Amino acid sequence: MSAAIEALTERVRCRVDFDAPLAPHTAYHIGGPAAAVVHPERLEDVAATLRFAAENATRWLALGLGSNVLIADAGFGGIVLRLAQTLDDLEQGVEGDETRWRAGAGFPTPQLSRRSAKAGLGGVHRLIGVPGTVGGGVFMNAGAHGQEFSQVVRSVTLVNPQGDPHSVMADAIAWRYRGSGLDGVVVDATLQLEPAEPGQLEEEIRQHFAWRKAGTPFNERCCGSVFRNPAGDRTAGQLIDACGLKGFRVGGAEVSRKHANYIVNTGAATASDVLRVIDRVRETVSAEFGLELQLEVKRID
Repeated sequence: MSAAIEALTERVRCRVDFDAPLAPHTAYHIGGPAAAVVHPERLEDVAATLRFAAENATRWLALGLGSNVLIADAGFGGIVLRLAQTLDDLEQGVEGDETRWRAGAGFPTPQLSRRSAKAGLGGVHRLIGVPGTVGGGVFMNAGAHGQEFSQVVRSVTLVNPQGDPHSVMADAIAWRYRGSGLDGVVVDATLQLEPAEPGQLEEEIRQHFAWRKAGTPFNERCCGSVFRNPAGDRTAGQLIDACGLKGFRVGGAEVSRKHANYIVNTGAATASDVLRVIDRVRETVSAEFGLELQLEVKRID
């Protein structure tokens, strides 16, 4: 541990863990240690951490519930901002508008879906099956069942890589499929929701969750979808399934038998195991269909 990293404790007023394992903080339960894990409790903690990282030329990573990431077995030699369970406030009726809510970056998206539906507000209820937190969901423009965060976000509080916080209006964000173009750490998001009948919203949630439960390994150790869906009429999962790769396994990593676009950790998988499965899937789909599957999961080395 370098003295420079240890000096981080003098800049923030929150808990900092050094040489901390990241596997417990990821949906995969895979990954080596980070040089430091910061648990910010305020916007100022995030800003101070990023200023410190910029001044010391240190890499950093924002992490919510750890979905959509695969962290290397060797870990991450920088600072991780662990936003879940700290920046997880939820404010209803922002600026006196009952349909406008502000959610902290660490607030779980499935909880937001249920809470808003119960309050008779639609717009994020279809995201019930999206793993992770609001911050990550906004940053990557997560979506499901025809709904994306870009459709409900009104503004975002962002801390840029230099540690400067500012507000960004939704129409200034370069939204795209599974991306936002934002550079920095999302601290919170103000959402514009729409009034609807609570019973109808909750029934939609029930249906979407039942679909997720029946069709994906949602209760196994996985990161979510591994590959982006390519252009055309077949999804990545359908292409992988057509190649007969369900159940293909390397070490503890296996192509899900329930949904082929998921790779599950059956118990003791390493990042290396998962990457070898990814390579085999890409090679096979390329040979069979002439398509190069692109990763949706983010590799962290």
